[in-house]
Amino acid sequence: MHLVVHADQRQFSLRDSGSRMDGSGWTPAAVEFHRIAAEPAGIAIATARSDLVESSVTLLPSPPALASGAEHVVEADLPVPSGRVVISGPADYPSQEKFFSVLPGLYRARVSYVPAGPPSVDWNDHEYGEHYRYVVEMWPVTSPSEVEVLRQGASVWDG
Repeated sequence: MHLVVHADQRQFSLRDSGSRMDGSGWTPAAVEFHRIAAEPAGIAIATARSDLVESSVTLLPSPPALASGAEHVVEADLPVPSGRVVISGPADYPSQEKFFSVLPGLYRARVSYVPAGPPSVDWNDHEYGEHYRYVVEMWPVTSPSEVEVLRQGASVWDG
C-alpha cells in the first residue's frame, strides 16, 4: 500500500485501531539512534520533515532482505490485537486516518528510510529537511523482541 501521510511534528504512526499512542516511546535512544518510538500501542516513525511524506506498508510472510538503498533501517514490534492497523499523523482527524486489515496478532515492523524526491502531491517547499520514502514491511512473529537498528544512518539530522 502506497501512502502520502501528513507527518506533522516530524512523525507519523502505525498503531492498532483499538489503541492510542501516548508519546512514551520517545526515549533519548529512540530520538538519537532508533528514529522510531516503540510503545505497547504501536510505533511512531520520525521523519526528516514536518510535511507530507511518502510511505509504503507491505505485509509479508517472513522478514525480507534489507533494502539496498536505505540509509537507516530499524525494526520494532507492532501489536495488532484488533486486526486493524491505523496509519496517521499526530494532527490528523479520524477522517484522514488510513486503515488496513491483518490477522490479529504480533507483527515485526521494519522501517527503512530510503532517499527520495518530493512526493507527487503538493508539499511545503518552505519546510526544511530531506525527502525520504518511509518503507514499512511487516510480518507475523510469535514472540516479542527489542527495537533493533539494522543499519544506522547519520546520528543527527538537520533541524
